[in-house]
Amino acid sequence: MTRSMFAGTDGKEIRSDRQDGGSVTPARRLFRVSSDNRRLLINEQPQKSTVFLRNPEGLGQTQREVNPMGDSTIADKNSPYWWEAAPVKPLPRQPLAKKLDVAIIGAGYAGLSAGLVLAREGRSVAAFDAMNPGEGASSRNGGITSGSIRPDYAAITRRFGEDKAIAIEAEGKLAREFLYDFIKTEGLDCDFNLVGQFKGVIGFDQYEKTARNAETLAKRLGIESYAVPYAEQRDYIGTDFYRGGMVRMDIGGLHPAKFHAELLRVSLASGLTVHSGTRVTSVEKDGSEFRVTTSAGTVRARQVLVCTDGYTDGAVPFLRRRLVPVRSRIIVTEELTPDVMARLMPKQMTVTEGRQLGFYYRPTPDGKRILLGGRDSSRAGDPDGPKLVLRKGLVNLFPELKNVRLSHTWFGNVAMHRDMLPRIFEKDGVVYATGFCGSGVVWAPWVGIHAAHKLLGHRQQAHSAFDFRPPAFIPFYNGNPWFMPAIIQGYRIQDQIAFYRASR
Repeated sequence: MTRSMFAGTDGKEIRSDRQDGGSVTPARRLFRVSSDNRRLLINEQPQKSTVFLRNPEGLGQTQREVNPMGDSTIADKNSPYWWEAAPVKPLPRQPLAKKLDVAIIGAGYAGLSAGLVLAREGRSVAAFDAMNPGEGASSRNGGITSGSIRPDYAAITRRFGEDKAIAIEAEGKLAREFLYDFIKTEGLDCDFNLVGQFKGVIGFDQYEKTARNAETLAKRLGIESYAVPYAEQRDYIGTDFYRGGMVRMDIGGLHPAKFHAELLRVSLASGLTVHSGTRVTSVEKDGSEFRVTTSAGTVRARQVLVCTDGYTDGAVPFLRRRLVPVRSRIIVTEELTPDVMARLMPKQMTVTEGRQLGFYYRPTPDGKRILLGGRDSSRAGDPDGPKLVLRKGLVNLFPELKNVRLSHTWFGNVAMHRDMLPRIFEKDGVVYATGFCGSGVVWAPWVGIHAAHKLLGHRQQAHSAFDFRPPAFIPFYNGNPWFMPAIIQGYRIQDQIAFYRASR
């Protein structure tokens, strides 16, 4: 039964360029700009309303105070939009088993996917979550099935070699296909729609690189991908902010909280026990077993799997020194009229950007609102500044939304290792599935299932390009990402340089 979960989907038509089906048209011929189209680049300092106005033809820049907010600056609700249709909630209390085959820490996508495999293989398995199941990133993300890897192919090749780079690139395609087949096979009602994704770029150099990447994806992996010149951009996205981009038709969107709720349903039905509101405080080796101490008592387990990702705490100190939690924030508009949605999101695609601190956005599954997310530079509390930064970003993309209210805003943690790659690894007998780098909708189920097969000793089914040495530790770090403001500022400077070059 478990083996059938790895079937892939049928291949799709391949094309590397939308115009002629052949090689990508030279970028310089496709890259067109209009002299009256001015670009807005936010100087991301929440206390100020300063923006830089850049002219893509190189006519210089000015700086002035603006207020793109209108009268509505704060959302109606500071909770996930997704919880309206699929609220997270505690499960009925259950007694702790004295002994388990496998104890899983974390009941998000990764933990439940692993638990599903293990339970169907007849193992006694329980997942422990400090919060309600899915209350972390699993019900707070944007619901985009990108499966992206932050380092590009060249960077992975330099660090790990070409064989590893090829394997990682290919695994992204397999992971997406697995997810889509899994949703269909298990009958998961989660509003999944394979709508495609548009990636917007900010200058000629980025467009040329992106066009080559689209051609490479089509030729090497058979992914339907093609470049979109600036002159045709509005067929895909109702903004002049970008200078063209690329489309990938292997990426879609789903309702993340519904996906988690459905995954929880089939996992429980298969025999997985889930303890909500039960924090694991320590894991200690005791002979051939582990002693897992929780807020509800102690249980002994033959094996332990850690799936805590962005919510890792002191219970697993080895991972905590190697995994950096980073806040990601999302805003959602009030319902927009059908004509506005048709104008701004004509293809109903998900959207990403080529910036270091770029946004990701999409229509909500019902097609009535726009959801936009990005990096949240705050580290504590729920300050207004990051909300306003996203609001400004939304208005810069779509000026006609200046006076539209926000219905929801919230944040959650993503997490990454130093090398920005997901990982399956074993340390002192404990297996870890971690580091999804903001693309957990695809990577968390995939990595969780492979980690489960690793525990089961299924070598062939456990094989993954992400199963290799433990991630490197981070010097002077023990779980508090004190260095993130500097890193985010560095990314911001890189984006400003890219905008400057694009305007020359």
